[in-house]
Amino acid sequence: MFARNVSIHLKSNTLSDYTRTFENEILPLLRKQKGFKDEITLSNPGSLDAIAISLWESKANAEAYNTNTYPQVLKTMGRFIEGPPKVQTLEAVTSTFHNVAVAV
Repeated sequence: MFARNVSIHLKSNTLSDYTRTFENEILPLLRKQKGFKDEITLSNPGSLDAIAISLWESKANAEAYNTNTYPQVLKTMGRFIEGPPKVQTLEAVTSTFHNVAVAV
């Protein structure tokens, strides 16, 4: 299993709009992607920083999303984001939410 970790800095007073748009427009898009498993978005109250973590069956699925769909997502969410997002693709080593074997 692979994870995409996207760190963003939100524009002031946009967290609720960001969250609503993510739930109504981006999650339905993600659910249609081959290999998509789950999404979690994190932020601290009062902070302008947020992290979106998506889980994928394989690195190939995560990379296909990054190439084919992420540019559209970035365009949709761009009105809420200040500066470029930082994107990392990581191998899931363990998870209590999903059955993930420990990487050797």
